[in-house]
Amino acid sequence: MYAGEIPIPVSRLKGVGPQTAKVLSNLDILTVGDLLSWWPRDWEDRTVSTPLSRFAERKKIHTIARVASHDWFGAGRMKTLKLIIEDDEGTLAELICFNRPFLEKQFPVDSRVSVYGSFRIAYGSIQSSAFEIDLDSQLSRKVFPVYPLTASLTQIQMRKIISSALDSYAKGIDSELPQEVRSAHGIPAKHEILHMMHRPHRVEEATTAKEALIFEELYLFELAIGRHSLKRRGRLPAIDISDQSTEREMLDSDAQSNPLLPLQQRLAERLPFSLTDDQVNCILEINADITGETPMARLLQGDVGSGKTLVSFMAALAVIEQGGQVALLAPTELLARQHAEGAATLLEVLGVRLAYLTGNVRASGRKELLTRLASGEIDVIVGTHALFSQKVQYKNLRLAIIDEQHRFGVRQRAAIQEKGMEGGNGIPHLLMMSATPIPRTLALSVFGDLDVSTIRSLPGGRKPIITHLARKGNEGKVYDFVRTQLAAGRQAYFVYPLIDPSEEGSLKAATVMFTSLAKDIFPDYSCKLIHSRIPEDEQRLIMSAFREGKVHVLVATSVVEVGVDVPNATCMVIEHAERFGLSALHQMRGRVGRGSEQSFCFLIYDDKLTEEGKARIKVMHETTDGFAIAEKDLHIRGPGEMTGIRQSGYAGFTLADPVRDYDILVKARKAAFDYLEKYS
Repeated sequence: MYAGEIPIPVSRLKGVGPQTAKVLSNLDILTVGDLLSWWPRDWEDRTVSTPLSRFAERKKIHTIARVASHDWFGAGRMKTLKLIIEDDEGTLAELICFNRPFLEKQFPVDSRVSVYGSFRIAYGSIQSSAFEIDLDSQLSRKVFPVYPLTASLTQIQMRKIISSALDSYAKGIDSELPQEVRSAHGIPAKHEILHMMHRPHRVEEATTAKEALIFEELYLFELAIGRHSLKRRGRLPAIDISDQSTEREMLDSDAQSNPLLPLQQRLAERLPFSLTDDQVNCILEINADITGETPMARLLQGDVGSGKTLVSFMAALAVIEQGGQVALLAPTELLARQHAEGAATLLEVLGVRLAYLTGNVRASGRKELLTRLASGEIDVIVGTHALFSQKVQYKNLRLAIIDEQHRFGVRQRAAIQEKGMEGGNGIPHLLMMSATPIPRTLALSVFGDLDVSTIRSLPGGRKPIITHLARKGNEGKVYDFVRTQLAAGRQAYFVYPLIDPSEEGSLKAATVMFTSLAKDIFPDYSCKLIHSRIPEDEQRLIMSAFREGKVHVLVATSVVEVGVDVPNATCMVIEHAERFGLSALHQMRGRVGRGSEQSFCFLIYDDKLTEEGKARIKVMHETTDGFAIAEKDLHIRGPGEMTGIRQSGYAGFTLADPVRDYDILVKARKAAFDYLEKYS
């Protein structure tokens, strides 16, 4: 039986009465299995003694001392015991025993004691009021686990309860790992791991046990990914994303013998520029998937402006040549409209039949569109969540392209694929695009069941964006610089965190600043306002006017974060930059620098920055490399916040951290896939 499967209520343990059982239930500890898997968050090493004179070197210390005297201060109910202790170096310290007068009898003068706690200088003496004390013995010189607790529960209580569970139930517990995997990687038996975690003799034992549990968590996670991939595609994904470099080298060498497909070649010949090597490689990787025997499941990632959308159009052409339909799903109507317009420009001249569908498409036109889609008269449909609504039917959906994949949950991704299966044609190919580069560590874990194609190079002729920082109050200099760019015929974005003023009066809002910018700061230039509450048709007209150069200054919220491509725009001004995440800042900066002229980004920030805010601003100033920024973002915010792991269903780790434990992750992934190769 596994530890988590032991169903015995905690109330059956010695020392756990109804009240304690109720307190444990507040931690979701209901059974002995829950209790044995309640891992320590740290360990206190009391096998080593630190002199009192070195108390400032660490947050807490363990010291061996003699009780030199007792003292009392205060009067009546406020009367408090003070134990004066002296260590072997002769250093004195005072233990303030609030609400613990009984310690006077437990620790008489001259008794040898073991003390663990945090010390500070107060009233001219070394003092501690947060400490644990015991008579010095071999029992007191141990490694003690430190558990997450709730009110009315102490570390001593939790240690005794878990120790009781260990003595009674740990011996017969099975390991979740196969014996051959444990032997190959030196993983101890599960009952040994439990003892090493809860009752280690040395800190090194606890570290070994924790690493074994991390391996176990990641192994089981990767095993599930492998099984899912086998079920969906009939094969396992790459062991490591770096393994795909071999595939890429093969594609490079075979590019001449494996040219683009006919429709793809026709599109490439019409482009006013050449595809980058990375784009060509990604297209060939996708072609190999689409012409293969199993459905594609691939993540296409690249920095802003690297040409991912064009690669996705090439993927669509590969499917259309086989007689299939393509659905391109975007998270917002603005981005969907941008994709639809781009597809119309590039694909309609090739005879591709296009359609655009969102929740706002009028009923009259919607009915005819759905009829044509169901009959196969539409090759590519671009839209939002409406693409997988109940009444939408496809004749032969063979490719689902999901842009900004982190904005969609697992169920939504599955829903669009299920639309392809409704016609009895099997699982359609899946191409997910990420405009936010995902670090290899995270892609391997969160998107571990996908193959990954990466575009690192940018189209030629573009200059790196110059980023300037400006404190709040120095906006005037930024406005002056933007004015010189406008006078030279360029355009600018101004982005704000709020649409309307809020109770936080210190934050600038887009609506208020639009009035100020249009009337007072840039009265000689055309300014327009765009945000999510403006109707879609009006948004489309504003963006068209901006692209055509009829609007010089676009005032916006983060609605312009993705999908906006105006080569003549050379200035991006982000006010209250500290209010945006690194990914959003990088995406918004990527709206400029899309032409041949030098572009600039100005980050205006508040003086009162948090440490996280300072870190974000510093990163943005130091680099324009989206992959480097993604790594920093991952460490600042953590994987869950950065890529929506929580909504995608992959956040179930108790001890493991895919970033911190990357080396273990790679070993666990290989072990899991090797096992599946052998026994599936």
